[in-house]
Amino acid sequence: MTTNKKNGLDQIFMALADQTRRDLVHKLALSELTINELASGFDMSLAAISKHIKVLEKAKLVKRRVVGRVHHINLAPEQLTAALDWISIYRNFWEKRLYLLTDIIDENDKNENKSEK
Repeated sequence: MTTNKKNGLDQIFMALADQTRRDLVHKLALSELTINELASGFDMSLAAISKHIKVLEKAKLVKRRVVGRVHHINLAPEQLTAALDWISIYRNFWEKRLYLLTDIIDENDKNENKSEK
């Protein structure tokens, strides 16, 4: 893994570590929104929402489009690919472990059924 890719992953995971930013990403997954639209439903100031958006921008998870004085924010889902790739390694690891555990339990059940007869 290159240093740039690792730093990108660090920024993505750091950005997504905060519940508010995860909520913003979730809202943006549905459609492009203005900052005012993004801020609705949050009990914080526009300045606080803007700070969260800047963290997401630094991680390249969102893109900003300015029309006049209105800032439109879009999700950049392609940036999540690196994080999903990293997570999938561990998903595969645990799936294999769970399959092995299932096999062991099934084998124990068979042995118990044989001994009961």
